Amino acid sequence: MVRLEKIRKSYGANEVLRGIDLEISAGEVVCILGPSGSGKSTLLRCINYIEKPTSGFVIVDDQVIGFRKSPRSHGALRELKDQEVARQRRAMGMVFQRFNLFPHMTVQENITHAPRLVKRVATKKARERALELLGTVGLRDRAGAYPGQLSGGQQQRVAIARALAMDPALMLFDEPTSALDPELVGDVLEVMKDLARQGLTMIVVTHEIGFAREVADRVVFMDNGEIIEQGPPREVIDAPQHERTRAFLSRVL
Repeated sequence: MVRLEKIRKSYGANEVLRGIDLEISAGEVVCILGPSGSGKSTLLRCINYIEKPTSGFVIVDDQVIGFRKSPRSHGALRELKDQEVARQRRAMGMVFQRFNLFPHMTVQENITHAPRLVKRVATKKARERALELLGTVGLRDRAGAYPGQLSGGQQQRVAIARALAMDPALMLFDEPTSALDPELVGDVLEVMKDLARQGLTMIVVTHEIGFAREVADRVVFMDNGEIIEQGPPREVIDAPQHERTRAFLSRVL
């Protein structure tokens, strides 16, 4: 489903990602752990091409994101315009730390906006799908509410429903619970667990070690822009091999 080849990302002299290679299978749940500043969120944003890698390739569902093979140049890659990249990005849903809901739209309108605008879904069908997704995240009764009338946890669940409304093949979560009060975290994680049980391919940047241990098929530990180790949770979390992984887990557990 996802293949990253030698992904590097620099901001001036600051190299944030240092040649990341990673493959993720369809239906796999991968949790990325690591200290702040290790490049986790930047990697996620490069996958979605919100950030353009300095070098390397992101391949999602056999598409090279940001590029297309040119038949005139014997298969050489041609860089795409922003509008073309946006079309590729439809296959990916992303949930951010901050909810980024439109404050002037109701919950239902927030969810129907992109399908109607981008995919030209009929209004009635988009509204029905929105109610279905709100039922999935436990908020069907709040369809007519505005984001300001919801708790942070409720807003994040709406953000998840909004991403799912585009029927993505891949879901990216960038520390989706980090901005929430502790008592609101559980509801959001429960929704994500349900999505994992349904077989959705998910890449989750998180500090929720318990969630990673319970849900992830694979845990990837990053530090200083590199993948230090990866494997099943029972190996990486419970019996880490690398000293940098052990030091990080000893601080957060």
